Amino acid sequence: MRGPLREDELLPVIADYDAVICGDDEYTRHVLEVGKAGKFKFLSKYGVGLDKVDLQAAKELGIPVRNCPGVNQISVAEHVFALLLAFVKNIHIEHNITKAGGWKRLTGTEIYGKTIGIAGLGSIGKEVAKRAPVFGMKVVALDPNWDEDFANEYSIIRSDSIENLLEVSDYLTLHMPHLPSTEHMINESRLERHCKKGLVLINTARGKLVETDAIGRALESGLLGGYLADVLDIEPMPTNYPMKDWPNVIITPHIGSRTSDSVIRQGSMAVVNLIVLVSG
Repeated sequence: MRGPLREDELLPVIADYDAVICGDDEYTRHVLEVGKAGKFKFLSKYGVGLDKVDLQAAKELGIPVRNCPGVNQISVAEHVFALLLAFVKNIHIEHNITKAGGWKRLTGTEIYGKTIGIAGLGSIGKEVAKRAPVFGMKVVALDPNWDEDFANEYSIIRSDSIENLLEVSDYLTLHMPHLPSTEHMINESRLERHCKKGLVLINTARGKLVETDAIGRALESGLLGGYLADVLDIEPMPTNYPMKDWPNVIITPHIGSRTSDSVIRQGSMAVVNLIVLVSG
């Protein structure tokens, strides 16, 4: 089966498996209960994010879950800059122009001397923070578990709120997990009250960190200068997804960690994790 798999696709088959290596599939309480009533005992996540797994239900049912921390931060951090550089240099637009036989030359911008805000200074956020100064960027970051030594080493300015990051950043990249407390952390109210005009927002974390309709309105009004996303609130992307054809939007299909290097690391760790679970 190709994923991400929905709950209704997993329910008819989950009880037939002793163990599963999953992607971003919907392992809801219902799925886990049906699986537990059959043969299902172990779940190994290919990747890092566990927001699609009901971890509380898994704990109650005695189904151990393992993920692959520390395997994709370099690939995702590089993807952040791939999106950003493609956008500010108009590469996504110019490619289509020359592909159609044209030669229209647009004027881009530099990221040198600009401020990049990082919401979430975990493993991926730290890799972004390491690379930004090489481009001559000023780094401001927000994280509830502040690493003072790392911040001092890379001259990172500490922000006390997402509102402050919106106010001071030219580019803001999101690296928070999707939790009830972070869902729609970028919303209409915060954008209207705190967004620096022309801010370019980058989301390679989780689609539900942003309020999609609010992003669209902010792009239309010019409040946001661009939205660069590798993740959406609905995946795979519907054909009528809002903003997909807008020139100030770049959407890639959740490929930030999809490099040959990272795929090998994640696949190997997911298999090893499952072997360890099964062997006890």
